[in-house]
Amino acid sequence: MSALESFIPHLKALHVGFMAFWMAGLAALPAMLARHDRAIAQADFHRIRQATHYGYVWAVTPVAALAIGTGMGLIFLREVFTAWMFTKLVLVAGLVALHAWVGHTIVAVAETEGQHEPPDPVVPILVLCGLVAGVLTLVLAKPDLGTVPFPDWLNQPLGRSLPFDVPSP
Repeated sequence: MSALESFIPHLKALHVGFMAFWMAGLAALPAMLARHDRAIAQADFHRIRQATHYGYVWAVTPVAALAIGTGMGLIFLREVFTAWMFTKLVLVAGLVALHAWVGHTIVAVAETEGQHEPPDPVVPILVLCGLVAGVLTLVLAKPDLGTVPFPDWLNQPLGRSLPFDVPSP
């Protein structure tokens, strides 16, 4: 077993840990945003506002980047270029979109202090659960998606070169 192959389980463990932290943050932040009630005192609003902002900027976003980075590393180290992986990446793009929506909502709530309606956390949490369930199904089952009609350009290499020079190993 090469040194690189012995590193893969450690990278997987990091990836799973980062994903768990990211998903927990994406579930917790909408619940925290729901606490942004107009009826609460100014000091409480400020405290909740800071907690959501700092949690998003200093915890959830860096861990999301690490989760995506370790996942991309695993794809290339394991050379997993299959249909189920590309389908999983579409679901991960959905997680990134949800992450961006949470960030947008945090900013919108901060900019409309005293005039905002607290967002309902149920819908983003349901979307999160659906995306995570889809990702876990694809990762654990690794279904053969050969019967799904993908466009030809996804099924076979086109023999084109990159538009820039790639150094040879």
